[in-house]
Amino acid sequence: MKLISVNIGKEGIVKRKLYQEKTGIFKIPTDDAVQIGKLGLAGDLIVSTKHHGGPDQAVYIYGTLDYDWWQDELGRELVPGIFGENLTISGIESATFAIGDILHIGEVILQVTAPRMPCKTLAARMEDPQFVKKFHAAERPGLYCRVLKEGTVQVDNPLRVEKYGEETVTLLDVYRDFYEPDLRESAIRRFLNAPIAIRMRVDKEEQLRKAIG
Repeated sequence: MKLISVNIGKEGIVKRKLYQEKTGIFKIPTDDAVQIGKLGLAGDLIVSTKHHGGPDQAVYIYGTLDYDWWQDELGRELVPGIFGENLTISGIESATFAIGDILHIGEVILQVTAPRMPCKTLAARMEDPQFVKKFHAAERPGLYCRVLKEGTVQVDNPLRVEKYGEETVTLLDVYRDFYEPDLRESAIRRFLNAPIAIRMRVDKEEQLRKAIG
């Protein structure tokens, strides 16, 4: 497993039915070494800060095993960065990860915090109005990560995965729960015991307040 592409978001435009909007989903591969800080890659544009970015979603990763599946499914070649990921990594499949898993890449240490939820911007990027439904059904969401150790990364850096040592939830548990929330108190507390991204933690804390009255 190794880093095969480092992708930096540049300003682009996606078209809606009645308007256009700016986006940072268009990621451009670079061969240069790139600094990764607590808020992500140097020079990476994030436009929709309500849903993307921040310390708990600083880096988005997609794996070649997921790419291979999508290329077969869509019947076309897909270039690194097309899913809006910052890092494209060989030999990984997002469904095999759990919240809290740790990735060592170059000087950088990342921790998995959340799956990516599909949006209309991704559908526009893929030029397919049905892609939100397709992405949801595929259950290949990619990995959002927080940065535990800052540093630089570059193409060909090896990847080492360290599994989270405490009780946790899988990435797919979180992904499926987003669409069909389990509102039992025990289930909610299970999610809150994992190191999930702050946006999801806020939602779960609100669910817990309602569950316990």
